[in-house]
Amino acid sequence: MNMHNRNFLDAGRWTGRAFISEWAETRGGTIDVTNPANGTVLASVGYGGPEDVAQAAGEARAAQKSWAKTLPVERARILNKAADLLEENGGELAQWIMKESGSIHPKAMIEIEHGVLFIRHAAMLAITPTGMFLPGMDARANYARRVPHGVVGVISPFNFPLVLSVRSIAAALALGNAVVHKPDPRTPISGGIIIARIFEEAGLPKGVLNIVPGGADAGEALCSDPNVAMISFTGSARGGARVGEVCGRHLKRVQLELGGKNALIILDDADLDIAASNAAWGAFLHQGQICMATGLVLVDEKIEQAITERLVAKALHLPAGDPSSDQVALGPIISDAQVANIQRIVDDAVAKGARLLAGGTHDGRFYAATVLAGVQPGMVAFEEEIFGPVACIVSFKTDEGAIELANSSEYGLAAGVISANLGRAMAVGDQLNVGQLHINDQTVNGGPYAPFGGRGKSGNGTRVGGPADIEEFTQWQWVSVKDKATPYPF
Repeated sequence: MNMHNRNFLDAGRWTGRAFISEWAETRGGTIDVTNPANGTVLASVGYGGPEDVAQAAGEARAAQKSWAKTLPVERARILNKAADLLEENGGELAQWIMKESGSIHPKAMIEIEHGVLFIRHAAMLAITPTGMFLPGMDARANYARRVPHGVVGVISPFNFPLVLSVRSIAAALALGNAVVHKPDPRTPISGGIIIARIFEEAGLPKGVLNIVPGGADAGEALCSDPNVAMISFTGSARGGARVGEVCGRHLKRVQLELGGKNALIILDDADLDIAASNAAWGAFLHQGQICMATGLVLVDEKIEQAITERLVAKALHLPAGDPSSDQVALGPIISDAQVANIQRIVDDAVAKGARLLAGGTHDGRFYAATVLAGVQPGMVAFEEEIFGPVACIVSFKTDEGAIELANSSEYGLAAGVISANLGRAMAVGDQLNVGQLHINDQTVNGGPYAPFGGRGKSGNGTRVGGPADIEEFTQWQWVSVKDKATPYPF
């Protein structure tokens, strides 16, 4: 951590403002940012409406051409400088992530660490060769090269606000695009202001990155703006369907990374303690507010009772409360509406015959780690993404039965399989319809070097990260070259 600069974020610079080429007031007014753990107001930021988005998109388009012509090694240098600044000021910036998104300290530090790695990965993309010579049908030279789309719009959620914003922003910038980013209005500082500040200090040219916190109308404006060529969206399946619809109407490229109902399959030869530990981490980390959270714990009936007992014991020892006290495992749920939705799903399961063995209650925004056993198809808890700290235990008789249960979901994001027999785990895993498969691990995994995304309701087959970034954030251009023009028969 940089000890010389305890106030890197410098609220005086951005209070009541958004980043549209520079720190500026928005026509949409301002919005207060509150701490979900205690309701205190943390800051006020500019709140963008459609006019602000249009202005940002215009600024981005004007700046993009010269940014695309900037030498790749220079783009990489600026990105690496931004990563250095995020790393040096990580201690200070993690506090904002904790206060704004209800994260415990270790989770906030994971965001800083992964954020740095995503930006460094993007810096490498800037200098990765991306073209090829093509066979020709005559004497001319033919080659194909990847070129930027132009302006990329990024829309990110509240749960991992820094990482789920910067993974798209940094890759898009590295490959020569300009960016207009709309962070979730509940987490505009971790999801936006921090990113604007590191790139501002790193010397990114004006207009190349614009950050406008806003609501659904700002998101809609971004999806329909003629200056924006592509949208990269992370959020709910419902939000993603709307984004896809608007982008489709305007013939924009769209990348959708949506929710999940992720199965962790525990086979009967698994180590019970380790398997229960994996299930608890996957279900309860960040209060279950993660798209890759373990939504279903599928357990062979022979070990169901043993796994359930261990999971209940863990749930009862995971205190929920204000992360600033540092004595809690679970922080607050993001909103009262979300708490009500979690309760609705738990109550529905119990009404339909599931057994509530831990939790199922909340103290304000603090929802207790919850274990539901005997969860079955037909219960909302089996079908829907909960986005709360609820472990849903479902038993199966055979490996084929586990595969069928896991694949019955409309989602297809992540899955894990735990077994002492690696070949058996792989054989089960190979039959799961998911974008990411983790053998002998739980479902919550992410990082800059893997193509991340899902199928079905979890996304439209697009990916972000690793080798996918070049396919997503650039497009092919075919170039043919003759030494000189030649006549045709007409």
